[in-house]
Amino acid sequence: MEILSSLVDWSRAQFAMTAMYHWLFVPLTLGLGVIMSVMETLYVKTGNEQWKRAAKFWMTLFGINFAVGVATGLILEFEFGTNWSNYSWFVGDIFGAPLAIEGVVAFFMEATFISIMFFGWKRVSKKFHLASTWLTVTGATISALWILVANAWMQYPAGTTFNPETVRNEMTDFWSVLFSPVAMNKFFHTVISAWVLGSIFVIGISSWFLLKKRQADFALKSIRIATVFGLLSSIILLITGHGSAYHVAQRQPMKLAVMEGLYHGKAKADLLAFGILNPSKTFCNTEDELLLSIPVPIPGLLSWLGYDDCNAFVPGISDILNGGYELQNGQTALSFEEKQRRGKEAIQFLSDFRQAATAGDTEAKATAKAGLEENYDYFGYGYINKAEDLIPNVPLVFYSFHIMVILGMYFIAFFLVAGILVYRKKFENVRWLQKLAVWTIPLAYIAGQAGWIVAEVGRYPWAIQEVLPLNAAVSKISTGSVQLTFFLFLALFTVLLVAELGILTRQIKKGPEAEVN
Repeated sequence: MEILSSLVDWSRAQFAMTAMYHWLFVPLTLGLGVIMSVMETLYVKTGNEQWKRAAKFWMTLFGINFAVGVATGLILEFEFGTNWSNYSWFVGDIFGAPLAIEGVVAFFMEATFISIMFFGWKRVSKKFHLASTWLTVTGATISALWILVANAWMQYPAGTTFNPETVRNEMTDFWSVLFSPVAMNKFFHTVISAWVLGSIFVIGISSWFLLKKRQADFALKSIRIATVFGLLSSIILLITGHGSAYHVAQRQPMKLAVMEGLYHGKAKADLLAFGILNPSKTFCNTEDELLLSIPVPIPGLLSWLGYDDCNAFVPGISDILNGGYELQNGQTALSFEEKQRRGKEAIQFLSDFRQAATAGDTEAKATAKAGLEENYDYFGYGYINKAEDLIPNVPLVFYSFHIMVILGMYFIAFFLVAGILVYRKKFENVRWLQKLAVWTIPLAYIAGQAGWIVAEVGRYPWAIQEVLPLNAAVSKISTGSVQLTFFLFLALFTVLLVAELGILTRQIKKGPEAEVN
């Protein structure tokens, strides 16, 4: 493994490490929250105490996971100020808004109702307690919404304009930021993937009880809810996955090319089911892209996913760097060199603008502003040194994407088989499926982490897509200080993870009996 040496590399590594640890806790919170709420709803509706026992058991696991998730999430927000201060200065007025709303609205909503949810079983009415449970889960989901809106804006910076007077981006349309197609699709895709993970977790833990010949009624009730919820979520996830591919193709073509290991563009491009990359391939040589390729047997599927047209041209890595191909709007794609030239012109116009403002030269100021506005779309390219710097880590993104897709297909098949056996009342007799269910839990986490790798590593080198590259976004601090905090956070998060797993394991071993009052 190449040794990390630069400030940017270590800052990226620290944020990636803390984010990946945080994402171990968030999806289970979102997925488990809905399932336990459904169970409590059934208890209130039917009066069946078994549903209450089930709801309280999963609620306990929810609470343990929720607490650690909050602790890990706080550190992530601080890193924007410590490690990415230039980024925070440049777009803080925009990026900070959804995070502030998340803290003021969603976090306080969760904090208000979670205490009632845990301690109000005998203190409030059934319906009020049920409302508190749903509001806690809703608060957690709204919290995810605002964080994902902020992340989506980094991928597609809509609803904003650059103010050369302050050298900052400013929000001009809040609703365009909130309801951008990228933000909405990212929100639904991410939250629904968390529902899939929560369903798999419930089925896996319930299957463990069946394997141990304990709490069969509780386990089968839980599996019944989770299989239906998981299957529906998986099917919807296919739809949002198509939406993700479409938005990536429209706004981040390099990410799509890397996801498919596509160096040279193709019309009527096929989607790979799986492949093995040629490690010797680069964008400037003529070697084959893949040593092994297994396409999905649907001609033009990648073209359709990206452009809703089976015959559409999908640009490859070399095409994007060299330009010259026709875009969907009929214009001709610019080469990296041309974008870089215009980006440097934009940076120079900004410098001229500030000098003219200082000198009080109104005419020169207006000329510089016009030049900046004309070239601002390529502003970020002025900080990129060479064409290769625009290429993300191809193997990491490529394999992560295909692992995610393969596991997604597996989850659908898993839910189908489990659901059929539950419907036929045979699940409790199929021990191989129960064992498989337990081992499917870590696969769900792998799929979620792979998805974030595709989303974030795939947009390298941009902190904000085509506006601000990472090397211009990082704080001016010593590499050694980032290295030190990297290992401190690594140790802290590992301790938290081990502690949570230990507490979860003990609580699971106790079973729902411990929750009966």
